[in-house]
Amino acid sequence: MPYSPHVLIHRPNMPDQTLLHPGADLVSELLLGMRLTGVQYRRMQVAPPFGIGFGTVEGRAQFHFIARGPVLLRLLAGGTFTLNTGDAVLLPRGGAHELLSAPELPARDVASFATVPLCGNVSALESCPAESCRTKDAVIFTGCMEFDLGAMQPLVGLMPEVMQVGTLLDRYPEMLPMLEAMEREARAERAGYAGILARLADVVSASIVRGWVECGCGDACGWIDALRDPRLGRVISALHRDPGHNWTVAELAAEMGASRSVFAERFLAVTGVTPVRYVTELRMRLAAQWIGRERLSIEAAAHRLGYGSQAAFSRAFKRTMGYSPGASRNAAS
Repeated sequence: MPYSPHVLIHRPNMPDQTLLHPGADLVSELLLGMRLTGVQYRRMQVAPPFGIGFGTVEGRAQFHFIARGPVLLRLLAGGTFTLNTGDAVLLPRGGAHELLSAPELPARDVASFATVPLCGNVSALESCPAESCRTKDAVIFTGCMEFDLGAMQPLVGLMPEVMQVGTLLDRYPEMLPMLEAMEREARAERAGYAGILARLADVVSASIVRGWVECGCGDACGWIDALRDPRLGRVISALHRDPGHNWTVAELAAEMGASRSVFAERFLAVTGVTPVRYVTELRMRLAAQWIGRERLSIEAAAHRLGYGSQAAFSRAFKRTMGYSPGASRNAAS
């Protein structure tokens, strides 16, 4: 199978985020549209002492796997974690942080290191003085990823700054072979290892997110419990089944079986946006996917989402996404 840096958690032959099964757990259904798209990966071999800094990139997550450690992860916002050989972490919002061989070392921006391309969007970074002992080198595989939860995007803001595989292995032992495979590939550097590592990183990252949700979402459980409200779930399910319908607040309130004011208040409390805003953002996220990744024409996307003209659709798209539909196609290319 050819390497693809894109991981999509959904059922085969099921259009993303639109066909929800009545009576199914809404959170699980919406997570079927989770996307982790690898943007840039690095295999890093560095000799101690070292400090490598990573900045914040809006809308990007950061993944680190330690093939040979230990390595310290220091958050600039505060907090230090010890990562040992075989550990993997996901920072769902990115956030400025550093990987260090010892506390209090200064860090150098990762972008300032020279790299050598390995394949596609994977490169190698090596910082090892010739006189140093190779057995003491740290070997790290990192990935910068676009992290799209679709309609569940507000959940990203409620996730912990750092999500560790170690906290999930007791519940999900099937993740251990993936980590062991990553360790072998990162150390052995066999033919094709860069692409295999990137794909495993995507799968492990998606598994970390899914495991956190299935374990109750930590401090976000109140938000999840509200979303699992059967009455509100019917509304959101209806929106995802038919995003192109000209929904009114009155229709949605009737779907919930409540007055417009009660419905609007409840919807805003749970999702953080008004019903109208939710529908618009859902449509534009779908449109960006259809136009950019699935190569649907802008006119066809506008028609599918219920817009009477391509111009009206384009204005709504740019107002919501901050760029034009054409830019979405070009970015995907």
